[in-house]
Amino acid sequence: MLATTKWTGKTLELLDQTQLPLVKEYVVCTNYRDVQDAIRSMKVRGAPAIGVSAAYGMVLAAYECETCADSIDMFLECLDNAASYLISARPTAVNLEWAVNRMLDKAREIGDLAKIPPALAELAQEIENEDLEVCMRIGKHGAELLPSSATVLTHCNAGSLATAGYGTALGVVRAAIEAGKEIEVYADETRPFLQGARLTAFELAEDNIPVTLITDNMAAYVMSQGIIDCVIVGADRIAANGDVANKIGTYGLAVLAREHDIPFYVAAPRSTFDFGIQSGREIVIEERDENEVAEIFGQRIAPEGIRIFNPAFDVTPHRYVTAIITEQGVIHSPCAESLRKSMAF
Repeated sequence: MLATTKWTGKTLELLDQTQLPLVKEYVVCTNYRDVQDAIRSMKVRGAPAIGVSAAYGMVLAAYECETCADSIDMFLECLDNAASYLISARPTAVNLEWAVNRMLDKAREIGDLAKIPPALAELAQEIENEDLEVCMRIGKHGAELLPSSATVLTHCNAGSLATAGYGTALGVVRAAIEAGKEIEVYADETRPFLQGARLTAFELAEDNIPVTLITDNMAAYVMSQGIIDCVIVGADRIAANGDVANKIGTYGLAVLAREHDIPFYVAAPRSTFDFGIQSGREIVIEERDENEVAEIFGQRIAPEGIRIFNPAFDVTPHRYVTAIITEQGVIHSPCAESLRKSMAF
């Protein structure tokens, strides 16, 4: 598996996922503004990977703030500004804000200007290591849901490229295969940014996991043919009642899965849950550049001047979710009560 992030101690190298699968190239971030740009432009994407990258962005911010701050108060104000800037990159993925705030809390707790930057560097590495461990635990719990032979449909990319490694939805696939099960994957291409075609198909092929690529509008037909045994997707934010925000097109898959009596699973870490909002109606849905729809790899495919709507995410109501797979276990028929109990809130 290609490393999504590489911390050198002075810079953060991020695998440029906009260039995959044709070019394997890393962009070098020397300050937190570079990290924000990489997150905003989707050079790095996937909620857990965004959180890890933002944590290292805060380390770069701390070293920068250290050079211009005369006091701890000035330093923390500088760090707060960097935090706000990083969070602004992608409003829907809660892991971004979660990681940045965790770094801020650590800085305030230490309170010693000279000690903060190295302590934050250590915490960022801890967040990265935690994510890998969490994904492997998610995979183990999720693998138990799959039969000995199964075909999984997935959407977008919730694999090693979207995390510190291993993946959430694809972590379940990997863990099931490691347990000796025969698993194949059907990957939606995931328009308009094509994460399924460019990333999911790429990393599964790299790991010699059988994968078949389909366009998004083929999912209903494939389900109707009895090919799919379950759907597994990741998540960018999960509300207190179990509503799930994920890449645009996820909601449609959930409705189709219900119609065809196919289990619909969401694989996500604890950090993706937002118990500060009661339902998916409160989730801010990011709208992205219209050129993502109007163009494919720089080639215009839509008429000039046409109105374009490009929401990056949709919200799947919890009633369509068979179970949410977390590092703490599987939450069946998720709702507000079962989530609070299962997640110890």
